[in-house]
Amino acid sequence: QVHMVESGGGSVQAGESLKLSCAAAGVTGSLYAMGWFRQAPGKEREFVAAITWNRGRPYYADSVEGRFTISRVAAKTMGYLQMDNLSVEDTAVYYCAATAKTLTIASIRRAPEYDFWGQGTQVTVSS
Repeated sequence: QVHMVESGGGSVQAGESLKLSCAAAGVTGSLYAMGWFRQAPGKEREFVAAITWNRGRPYYADSVEGRFTISRVAAKTMGYLQMDNLSVEDTAVYYCAATAKTLTIASIRRAPEYDFWGQGTQVTVSS
């Protein structure tokens, strides 16, 4: 069983940056992708970014394109989400997730396609 653990959340002012980390433990095979999702109070969980594990191809939600950068260190089964120029609208619990399934350009953005999830880390941005 793959165990995902996020870290790096916190409280910042609008315009500042945070870097989230995700450690994937217990990986015995190959992962296909790691994704980041977020959920704000009263809202549904939404896609933020994803990266294919072998090729490192990134995908972003329109709302974070140009501000967030996803990366991974495959050898260490670590993933990262660098978040710059944060806004109040980015306030949410951020979850990392992973899957060994081969996903499409469309399905890589869908939360149900991911098999392994972390507990989440809170990101709070104030104005």
